[in-house]
Amino acid sequence: MTETRAPFGRWEPAQPTDVAELFGDLDVPWWIAGGFAIELALGRRVRSHEDIDVLLLRRDHLRAQHALTGWEWWAAEPPGSLRPWRTGEPLPPGVHDVWCRPGPYTPWRIQLMVDESEGEEWYSRRDAAVRRPLTELGALSPEGVPYLAPEVQLYYKAKEARPKDEEDLTAVLPALTDRQRLWLVDALARTHGAHPWIGRLQVPPRL
Repeated sequence: MTETRAPFGRWEPAQPTDVAELFGDLDVPWWIAGGFAIELALGRRVRSHEDIDVLLLRRDHLRAQHALTGWEWWAAEPPGSLRPWRTGEPLPPGVHDVWCRPGPYTPWRIQLMVDESEGEEWYSRRDAAVRRPLTELGALSPEGVPYLAPEVQLYYKAKEARPKDEEDLTAVLPALTDRQRLWLVDALARTHGAHPWIGRLQVPPRL
């Protein structure tokens, strides 16, 4: 298990199967996100991880408190502070991340990511023009763990791509379907214009 240190304490990220056990009884959709989502899509390990992200829709985010009853929940307030997330408190629109740990002297285990939706559509908090049906936002691993579709995860990783994001793109690129590539190219062009990943994602011509 990867263990890292951060300004607010060390991380020992939970594994996707651990998250599935904690969130399995929720009656709202959720997805493993981040680099673990890429690995679930591929069915293999790609790299080490400093944390694990779990995505919920803003309309459902309070349900995470039920999944993590007895844990500590700390909301990440921009531009870079943590404060306790009170029971039953709807998070304000500018807060998208919550750090969670079983107790005050334990490592951080899960980071919640709060994203937006309208009706039965997800839309990006970075660009409301980037949308897709909730039914197409993710998939299930063979073990039954829900994960964010890799093209959606790559869209978020593309804003300020770090070495680990480039590594994730390189790993999953051969597995992306033409439809996934086309969606991501369109999303990147809408939000970023001439993004350096677009050339790598272009669907090759059929001979």
